[in-house]
Amino acid sequence: MILDSKPYSFDRVVRMAMSAGLLWAVIAVLGYLSDVLIPFAVALLLAYIMNPLVVRVQGVVKNRSLAIGLTLLLFVLVVAAIFWVVVPLMGREISHMGRLISDLVSNSKLAEAASKRLPPDVWQALRDYFNTPEVQNFFRTDSFISMAQAALRRLLPGLMGLISGTYSLIMALVVPGVVFMYLIFLLLDFQKVRVVWKEMIPAPYRAGVVSFVEEFDQAMNRYFRGQVVISGALCVVFAAGFFLIGLPLGILIGIMLGVMSMVPYLQILGAIPAVLVAAIHALETGQSFWVVLGLTGAVFVAAQIVQDVILVPRIMGKAMGLSPAVMLLSLSIWGKLLGMLGLLIALPMTCLVLAYYRRLVLAQDGGGTPPGETAEEGV
Repeated sequence: MILDSKPYSFDRVVRMAMSAGLLWAVIAVLGYLSDVLIPFAVALLLAYIMNPLVVRVQGVVKNRSLAIGLTLLLFVLVVAAIFWVVVPLMGREISHMGRLISDLVSNSKLAEAASKRLPPDVWQALRDYFNTPEVQNFFRTDSFISMAQAALRRLLPGLMGLISGTYSLIMALVVPGVVFMYLIFLLLDFQKVRVVWKEMIPAPYRAGVVSFVEEFDQAMNRYFRGQVVISGALCVVFAAGFFLIGLPLGILIGIMLGVMSMVPYLQILGAIPAVLVAAIHALETGQSFWVVLGLTGAVFVAAQIVQDVILVPRIMGKAMGLSPAVMLLSLSIWGKLLGMLGLLIALPMTCLVLAYYRRLVLAQDGGGTPPGETAEEGV
């Protein structure tokens, strides 16, 4: 190992260089294949998150296939219900915000009120920003359709190149269909793979590898699944709070903040767009900016209380997993290396690397953590 006391012979240096080259080659291949691997990565993460629910349902119906079918049916119904309720509301919010921005860049009463209540330099900077083509196009309804089509082409470029024009509806269904097929197959084989893979490890290495993988799985269970549940709950808290106080784009901003909370406390950065939207809302309604800002801040405080007092203690327990700094660095590095695929696998891969470091490096100095203990607490 790198930190042991063995001499660095020529043979050992060559092996280390070959290992580093192999690792870089694997990353390069993953980057090249990232477009076609993204649907599989999404399905794999969904399967990992949903498997505990499948196991619970299986305990009632006793049949794995039936349990998977019922779980996926529940998942589809929940997603469909969310889209049925949220998408129309978001569409109205986007149209409303588009009208407000058009009023701000024109000689309307809203623009006149803004010019009186804001410092001249700040008002001019905001007006120039809202008048840019990027901002204007973002709030056009058809721009979201274009962005969705571009995302689909990014996910499956080879297949999407065959579909265009009249078949835009098919484009919207192909990628979710591929992910759904992957998800079914992965859930069907999930329990079998958890048992069979151990037999594929050579006997001399089996105990160490199995112990390492189990430690990694415990870290993933303790952090990843719990953080997904917390993130989903915060999406609801933020979106509902902003919607209740009438904030423009409240649902969209709330969902964005909930997703950002996958990295604890990162949602604080969402205060910047929230304050900007609160200022526009104050101009629109004639309310005091400080009142609107106070209500917006109250939503942030309520969400933080729900996260720290209710969700984290009940779901995560004392083992908090990766620290926010490590998680943010992980997302940055893996996202830079592999793009969207890197963002999807960043946290699992970081848990894997840290588990490897603790077990195979720190153990040499007697500082390794035995399997099953909360080794990742405070990392």
